[in-house]
Amino acid sequence: MDTSIPDDHQDQQKATLLLYLRRRRSDLVGKLEGLGEYDIRRPLVPSGTNLLGLVKHVASVQLEYFGEVFGRPSGRSFLWMSDDAEPEADMWATPGESREAILAFHAFSAAHSDATIEALPLDARGTVPWWPEERRDVTLQQVLVHMVSETAQHAGHADILRELVDGSIGQGPGDPNLGNLAAEERSAHAARVEASARTAAGMPA
Repeated sequence: MDTSIPDDHQDQQKATLLLYLRRRRSDLVGKLEGLGEYDIRRPLVPSGTNLLGLVKHVASVQLEYFGEVFGRPSGRSFLWMSDDAEPEADMWATPGESREAILAFHAFSAAHSDATIEALPLDARGTVPWWPEERRDVTLQQVLVHMVSETAQHAGHADILRELVDGSIGQGPGDPNLGNLAAEERSAHAARVEASARTAAGMPA
C-alpha cells in the first residue's frame, strides 16, 4: 500500500507550516522593538529568561535542526553551543554581543532554514543526534512541526516578558486576539481575575 503524500499535497502542507514558522519568528523578534539595551537583555524572571536571549536561542536551535539534522551545515559556528560554553550560553547575550549581531544571526538562521525547507520534501529523512536514540530518525515534516511549536512557545515567553517591561501586550494595536479593552478596563479585568482566584482558594477578597 502506497502511503506517500502526493506532491501537490506536500507542497500545501509545507507552505502552511512555513507560513506559521515565519509568523512566529516575526512575533518573537518584534518583541524587541522600541526597547533599550538594558530591557532587551535583563532577566525578568528567576530563571534568567530575557528577550534578546530568546531570539539568540531560537536562531541557534533552528540552524541546527534545519542544518546538521539534514546534512546541510550552514558553515557558521557559534561558541555558545560548544561543549565548553557557559551554562545556557545560548539563552542570554554578553556585553560583546550586540543586538544587531544577534538579529543578523537570526536572519541568517531563518534564511538557511527556509532554504532547507524549500529544497527538501516533507518526507526527507534526517537524524537528530541529541534526541534519544529510539526517536532520532525524523522527517522534515516532524522537524517543521517541532520548530513551529518551539518558536511559538518562546514567542509566548517573549510576550509575557515584554508586558513585564512596559505593559505592551499582543502584536500591537489592532491585534484581533486582544479585544478592545481600554487600559482602565484591563485593570478592572485583572482585579476580577484576582478576586475570583482568592474566592476559589478560600482567601479573603
